Amino acid sequence: MKVIENKRKVGNVEWFFRSCYPVQETDKNPVFFLHGLPSQSFCWAEIMPFVAELGYSAIAPDWLGWGNSDKPDKRDFAYTPQAYIQALTEFIDAFEVEKISLVIQGFLATIGIQYALENPDKIDKLIILNSPLSTTAKLPWLIKQCGIPFLGDMVTQDPLFVDRTLEKGAGYVISDENLAYYRKPIVTSSLAGRTMVTIVKRMQFFDTMKTIEAGLKAWEKPCLIIWGVDDPWLSIEPVEAMVKENSHLTLKKLAEAKHYPQEHFSKEISPILVNFL
Repeated sequence: MKVIENKRKVGNVEWFFRSCYPVQETDKNPVFFLHGLPSQSFCWAEIMPFVAELGYSAIAPDWLGWGNSDKPDKRDFAYTPQAYIQALTEFIDAFEVEKISLVIQGFLATIGIQYALENPDKIDKLIILNSPLSTTAKLPWLIKQCGIPFLGDMVTQDPLFVDRTLEKGAGYVISDENLAYYRKPIVTSSLAGRTMVTIVKRMQFFDTMKTIEAGLKAWEKPCLIIWGVDDPWLSIEPVEAMVKENSHLTLKKLAEAKHYPQEHFSKEISPILVNFL
């Protein structure tokens, strides 16, 4: 099945997103895939057709401020968690569906968890791949440096920032072709680098982790956590403790996978994901 590239104007901003639809319409809830930093919706391209083959519409946007979506001026878009939650709400509402399932992975993609916590009636299933979920989590230096004055301005104008971050997190070589695509936002415009600085500066990371940790401990809908156990940035221990405390959470470990498991383990992830849906 073909993954299609799309653009959709929602309010004052234009979102870029990928979609993959079943051959025949079904009554199954669509699945929205949210990427982390500095990845893009492209990271889900191998998993989306598998989902569509099983009758689920698959939709994966690029976050505002990165990838191929609009990069509004910080005077017009705050780049705070609440601004992102509101923007994601409007994007999802534009599809006019009653319920969705959410698949999220990585730093910034946790906006999807916050959306779910604020809109539980909208969520059918929640699926989380390696993402910061507790107050013990910390921003890795390769991302944190983007928010440091002057240093961040320099780092985010270097296309190799993308290569270094993705390959360090993934733990395996990413093809030159894929890296060329991932670094394209920085190569084609300095604006992407500037918005990355703003995104990291305004993440409100610790407060976000407090909200997510408390929310997932009390979450009452089916939630699957797929975890690359060799993540160089995030420990599995807080996740294991959280799963023990809440019977609605299920943990599936991926041996040898690291922070961006969808990059190299899509064949292993796809059946796990669909079986849970």
